[in-house]
Amino acid sequence: MATEVKIPTLGESITEATIGSWLKKVGDAVKADEPIAELETDKVAVELMAPLPAY
Repeated sequence: MATEVKIPTLGESITEATIGSWLKKVGDAVKADEPIAELETDKVAVELMAPLPAY
């Protein structure tokens, strides 16, 4: 099942990021709030977390 993942705000002056690496492979199970990718900018590297379920 596909799920939309939104990139969080990374900082006031940061307008773009690159996916440095995927932490999950196609078909892997993903739990809410689990890291799924690493985002890289010219200033910071952060983990992108899986979204929490909507209630």
